[in-house]
Amino acid sequence: MGRSYIVEEAVGRYLLNFNNQEKAFVSGLLIGQCSSQRDYVVLATRTPPREEQNEDTRSSQSHLDDFDEEWITAHANQVSRMLPGGLLVLGIFIITTPDLGKDVQTALRRLVFAVEKSITKKRLWNLTEDDISDRVTLHVCSSTKKILCRTYDIRDPKSSAKPADWKYQNGLSNSWLSLDCTIHVNIHVPLSSTTASYSLEKNTKNGLSRWAKQIEGGVYLINGQVKEEDCELLEGQKKSSRGNTQTTSQTFDVRVLTHLLLNSNHRSTATVQVCSGSVNLRGSVTCRAYIHSNKPKVKDAVQALKRDILNTVSDRCEILFEDLLMNEIPSKKESEKEFHALPHRIFVSIPGSSVMLCDYKFGDESTREIQDRFMELLDQQVGIDDLEIAEDITASINSCMKREDIPDNTYDDQPKHLVKTTVALRIKQNIGVVIAAVVALFAAGFSFHYFSD
Repeated sequence: MGRSYIVEEAVGRYLLNFNNQEKAFVSGLLIGQCSSQRDYVVLATRTPPREEQNEDTRSSQSHLDDFDEEWITAHANQVSRMLPGGLLVLGIFIITTPDLGKDVQTALRRLVFAVEKSITKKRLWNLTEDDISDRVTLHVCSSTKKILCRTYDIRDPKSSAKPADWKYQNGLSNSWLSLDCTIHVNIHVPLSSTTASYSLEKNTKNGLSRWAKQIEGGVYLINGQVKEEDCELLEGQKKSSRGNTQTTSQTFDVRVLTHLLLNSNHRSTATVQVCSGSVNLRGSVTCRAYIHSNKPKVKDAVQALKRDILNTVSDRCEILFEDLLMNEIPSKKESEKEFHALPHRIFVSIPGSSVMLCDYKFGDESTREIQDRFMELLDQQVGIDDLEIAEDITASINSCMKREDIPDNTYDDQPKHLVKTTVALRIKQNIGVVIAAVVALFAAGFSFHYFSD
């Protein structure tokens, strides 16, 4: 028996109300949450048309070979940034005319693997053995409204299609649980002279990968308590007259404690590293994760929040780098530092749902731009009252790099149409020797163990 997908009824109305008179097919993304027993689909959004394709007619897209795989995966990348912890792109849907039904499964299989590969490429975390690796494909016939639901194991490139159940449920996302926390970030990333040929983005990601290990190994206090991983998140709460735990929407406050050392048995020594620059990320970021209210486990809730912490910091850096590449910034003078504010997070409520989506806003962006982005990427009309500004003061990035250490090919891995002068990415002119203060940390660790004994 295949997996079961419990789907918000609003998603069904969205899929069945498409008008295919102008196009032979419409594709899009399915958004929701995986669990060990079943998956939940809370939102569907069509792939926005390219500007140059807005006037295309039915004849210009008459067969599935016209799928723009690059455009669909780019859309999936943008949407994945707008999902808080616990939500992910579960798969792909396509609505076609009856004459295209024969070849649709081949196209869906290709797309679901391409989308997953593109989304996971820049993550700071990987799927674990306990994670569900099935992704769903849904084919809807525009005439008969018949639905064909299948899944593929994205861990296996040779995976064959498996049948799956697609069931609608009213009010599915009305009573989900949320976990909120604020993380104080202070990340120092030395840019080694041996990696000067790498782009600033790549060097920064390498530094974030080290920080991610601290987040993964942290201790998470839920409402001030440490809970066993295998316990139910709602354990100890009152039950209704029917014997079920009350499942009204609830918010849990979470605090994160990180270790100074990843391994207490690890012996640290002082190291000297010649660097051509450094990047510092500082500030407070708001993190949020959602989890279904059907007997959720503590470990699943904590994992969803961990991944949101990693995603939101990584995504903000990536958005900043893209913004600097697309906008010509005047060069700084020699030995002058550069400062950039990372975009702050905004949460957006969805009608009929306790689950909120998010976006990132620079200081000079208007709320209208946020509304337009939600309409374009998620096909959602958002009112000003639906916007929740999560952060008054956002995180910032200070960076520094010696100009002569920057090779000409620093940005060869960036799209050519985005590369203008991009002097702003050649950040901070300063050379120095970074001496890691690991000796002090080792001494502190030794003292701790000495006194604890």
